[in-house]
Amino acid sequence: MRHWTPAELAEHLKTSEPLQILDVREEWEYDIAHLEGSTLLPLGQLAGKMAQLDSSREWLVVCHHGIRSAHACYYLERNGFQVVNLTGGIDRWAKEVDRDMLLY
Repeated sequence: MRHWTPAELAEHLKTSEPLQILDVREEWEYDIAHLEGSTLLPLGQLAGKMAQLDSSREWLVVCHHGIRSAHACYYLERNGFQVVNLTGGIDRWAKEVDRDMLLY
């Protein structure tokens, strides 16, 4: 599994094609703060709804601090997906890149 820091993600978003972003937090967390264009699929529902995700695309996986997203990345990799984990999650993104984003 690859890992990107928030700064690496910000640079990628400026210079490269848009990413498929998978947010594995709960809906109430997503409602507080999320990355624009991300797909919400809580970790507890991932196994049952994984078929809805395009396995031919690379996915950036995000959660609050990077732990749930790492678990999701391991699971997705075992099932043929190419994934990148956002180190530090949405919390670190808000602190280092988007300081207007709400923290919780």
